[in-house]
Amino acid sequence: MTITARLLALAVPLGLLGGAYISQNGFGLYPCEMCWWQRYPHFTALVLALIGWAQPRQPLWIWLAGLAILASGLIGAFHAGVEYGWWEGITGCATVAQAGGDPLAAILDAPIVRCDVAPWTLLGISLAGFNFLISTAGALAVFTLLRREGAKA
Repeated sequence: MTITARLLALAVPLGLLGGAYISQNGFGLYPCEMCWWQRYPHFTALVLALIGWAQPRQPLWIWLAGLAILASGLIGAFHAGVEYGWWEGITGCATVAQAGGDPLAAILDAPIVRCDVAPWTLLGISLAGFNFLISTAGALAVFTLLRREGAKA
């Protein structure tokens, strides 16, 4: 199996999760509920890609990692549509309580993070939109590389 497909299946979720945690912890862009939904498939993709590195002759793991990356991208597309007002999303909001001190005060003072408001954009594209673009392109690249390798076998 091509090393490029395995590397991409590992790098895309690792890079996007890294960016998400830097945004959250470094810049205070706390995730809403739908942001978390986008992270779960990337966690899964990381595990599957690592198994793919341990089992390099079994492309199934990298195919599954690609599917998990694509799932995150599709969730990102839905979330971006909610942020842009193209369709209705969920009504719940998320809060982030700080550890330590009075638990009730921490909950009451925690910021409310809305799923229908993009906290940050670049060129009009939200973080959910970037997740859609990067994840979808990454998954399609993984699938293309795996298909090319399969055609050579």
